Amino acid sequence: MVSNSRARAWVAGYCALLTLVIIGPLAGSGYLLLRDAVSTPRSYLTDSALGLGAAAPRAVPQDALLAVLSPVIDGGILVKAILIVALWAAGYGAAALARRFVDASLPAQLVAATLALWNPFVAERLLQGHWSLLAGYAALPWTALAAVRVRRALAPERLGAWAALAASFAAAGLTPTGSLLAAIIGLALVGRRALLPAVVLWLVSCAPWLTATALGSGAEPSDPAGVAAFAARAEPWLGTLGSLAGLGGIWNSEAVPASRTTPLALIATVFLLAIVALGVRAVWTRGRGGRTLLVIAAAAIVLPALGATPWGLAFGEWLVVHVPGAGLLRDTQKYVALAMPAYVLCAAAACQQVAVWFQRRASGTSTVAALFIALLVLPLADLAWGVGNEMRPVHYPGSWAQVAEKIDGPGDVAVLPGGMFRRFPYSGTAPVLDPAPRILPNDVLQTGELRVRGYAVTGEGNRARTVEDALLAGAPPTTLADLGVGWILVERTTPGPLGTSEKTLAATQLVHTDDNLSLYRVPDPTPRDIATSTQRRLSIAAHLLWATLLVTALLTTALRRR
Repeated sequence: MVSNSRARAWVAGYCALLTLVIIGPLAGSGYLLLRDAVSTPRSYLTDSALGLGAAAPRAVPQDALLAVLSPVIDGGILVKAILIVALWAAGYGAAALARRFVDASLPAQLVAATLALWNPFVAERLLQGHWSLLAGYAALPWTALAAVRVRRALAPERLGAWAALAASFAAAGLTPTGSLLAAIIGLALVGRRALLPAVVLWLVSCAPWLTATALGSGAEPSDPAGVAAFAARAEPWLGTLGSLAGLGGIWNSEAVPASRTTPLALIATVFLLAIVALGVRAVWTRGRGGRTLLVIAAAAIVLPALGATPWGLAFGEWLVVHVPGAGLLRDTQKYVALAMPAYVLCAAAACQQVAVWFQRRASGTSTVAALFIALLVLPLADLAWGVGNEMRPVHYPGSWAQVAEKIDGPGDVAVLPGGMFRRFPYSGTAPVLDPAPRILPNDVLQTGELRVRGYAVTGEGNRARTVEDALLAGAPPTTLADLGVGWILVERTTPGPLGTSEKTLAATQLVHTDDNLSLYRVPDPTPRDIATSTQRRLSIAAHLLWATLLVTALLTTALRRR
């Protein structure tokens, strides 16, 4: 028998190895710049970073955290560190959950850790650049563990249990979606007596984005066209329901591993669901916690599938139009993450059950575990090494730092070419979000308009659209100045519409130019701040509350464990 401490060390090392295999290329120098993922050497605490810009606060408190820490620690290192910790924590948390809920042995815990890390959801979200969403994903098994501790804790243990739940909520709350995922798991398991204080605790962990939403930052309602554009997608040979059940089905067909476009997708899903099915009965009979997680998993698969049907799309469009903040629900596939805790429990229980069937409890469990791990890993082998080397660090040209230093006056920044996505020579073949909003010290105007699966999804940036239209039409600089624009940045190495903007540029002051970027000053911009000083103070206070909760809860949990 392996001692508990040695077993945990084995699990920790195994999860570290899997994490390294997955994100290997990112271990070198450089920055993560892939589709929605934008890490920069330095970012700034702008209104947009606080969630007070024209767009909905989808990256709060993530952007503010990077803005505060990046002057001390390089922003690229911060993002990679958070991603590495998140992946490791997802695997180790899955093993801990299996150990607690189904008394999983060491081999069975390794199966649980493998399933949590090596699945289509992780692969697709890495390729889409949703590194901070994976932090919320990683918090799910820890949230389940903490919620059950709160429900069962005796008086001497309650402080540690509540601290663990607070830490899980706050860590998941790096983005609004992660916060919602953790709330569903935690509030479902915490029990009726602790439900009200748990809700209050969760609301505190949501303070940054709830505050930004309540302050009415000027964002328009989300475009209902986004509901269909971001609906779950049927993968080959699987259909929508099968894709979701296999933890796949992201809306972007380009953000999938190559293996998911071949019959391997069907094979991988069959293997995964067979392993899970073998353990369902054991998990269901072990107690309330396991049953609750199984129900959540079923809902997390069925509801997004229904959301992709015609009537489901119609209902989603109604929500987006009539319910504030419902835009968070339009990417329905990401909620399939809620199936992960139940899946890992079933996989661990199945490993032990199959070993019992063969009446070889000790060595048999190791053999079955090795087989299960192979069945999970091999059909999705291209998750390894940066999802088939798609996730490679990039290096920004020095032009960006030079331009950031030159922006030393008031006014927002308008950017050319038009649009939000770029294809730089140094960023690879996939489109990437414009890094300008995170690398420049002033607010950068972005329309938020996206083109997804044939749909044109309008963003919330009404003033940004007006500015972009004026710039592409060659409007005089005074028009832009009246709209609050003090600077125009031309990104010269990426394709995109320029219109007749050369008329505007010819009448402005050229401040910097090189092969990559050109910066122009627009004289006498009229201040057009969306946020007031009071709103900024309230938002900063909300961010401080979240950070205090996270740090205090983590320290308390660590000290109580000691």
